[in-house]
Amino acid sequence: MEQEQEQLVAIHKNTAGEIISFQTSSGRIISYRKALLEANTGTISGVNIFEGADGTTSLISTDGSGFEQYPDIY
Repeated sequence: MEQEQEQLVAIHKNTAGEIISFQTSSGRIISYRKALLEANTGTISGVNIFEGADGTTSLISTDGSGFEQYPDIY
């Protein structure tokens, strides 16, 4: 049975303003790192993985708009 792909629907930031976790369309709260892993395996759709020149990876929304328009989880 094929698993339904989830989307990211909300964010949670730390005091420095960095996104540290996401809420998925099924209601799960997952860390940024887990979201990266799940985007890589295809569990989460609607995002792309960007690899910076320094080798760090980050998530970007498919349309390139970032996650600033997403509501906060809490």
